Parts: sequence; C-alpha cells; structure tokens
Amino acid sequence: MGVTKHKENGTRKVSCGVITVSDTRTTETDRSGKLMMDLLTTKGHRVHDYRIVIDQGAQILEAVENMAENNHIEVILMNGGTGIAIRDVTIETVSPLFDKELTGFGELFRYLSYIEDIGSAAMLSRATAGVYKNKIIFITPGSTGAVKLAMTKLIIPELPHIIHELAKDIR
Repeated sequence: MGVTKHKENGTRKVSCGVITVSDTRTTETDRSGKLMMDLLTTKGHRVHDYRIVIDQGAQILEAVENMAENNHIEVILMNGGTGIAIRDVTIETVSPLFDKELTGFGELFRYLSYIEDIGSAAMLSRATAGVYKNKIIFITPGSTGAVKLAMTKLIIPELPHIIHELAKDIR
C-alpha cells in the first residue's frame, strides 16, 4: 500500500504527550505548548499529558521516560531547548534514546523554515525526531512560529501514517 493509500486511511486519532523545555515558561505563558495542544485537538487527536521542564538533562529525561512508559501516549511532542546555547540540552538528552532516527523530519523542517520563514538562520535549528520504545518523539524549537510550521506542515499530516507504520512492528 502506497503513501497515498495510507493517508486516505489516516483518519485514526492519535494520543499524545506534550513537553515544553524552558527555564522561563509557565502554564500561563507557554504559548508554544498550548499551540501544539490546540493544533492536535482541533484535528481530533488527544493530549494525555502536558509538562513544562527546565533545560536540565535529568528533568527532560524523566519527563520523556514517564511519557514513554504511559500506555495511553503514542506520540511525544517536545518544544524548546534545541538551539546552540550552552543551556540547550534537549537534543543531547533525548536523541541518544532513539532506536531509530527520522532524519527527514529535521531536514524538511529546516528546509521549510529557510524558504517560508527565517532564511539562513534555519541552519541553527537542531529539530529532530526518532522512535523510542515504539513511540515517535518530535523535537521542535520553542518559538510559536517553529511549532506552527512543524505541526501544520509536517507532524499532523503524518501522525496516523506514522502510527500505522509503528504498529507494523508489533502485529
């Protein structure tokens, strides 16, 4: 079955967890986390867990592990901590967990960021995605523009297809 056929059958609603990585955001000020959740629920997907953690490896790892162990969560969506500043440790913390990396996500995100939004500054993004414990983890920058681009152009259109592909391994 080709990609087009999978997308035609892609009406399945997906259960998600959202993690915002930030030293400064609170539930009241986390516009990017809220945007992720709003975009998911608008398309009928469910958010089973939402957390804000500081840019600290142990806290990031604990949040990811808790969501990865949650049987109600199929997808973990993260935003923040992806830059090149010394405090940005999301990528270094999470990507070693990946059983498989989806390099195309980061490549496409940077390409779209370059042509649609921020030009050459797109090279500073370390957005990535991978599979961990048979769940997909997407890691995006923390700006609302980056979240909107990643969610609307890449993540949400593929969620049912991705879950279908992951389920092939356990059937």
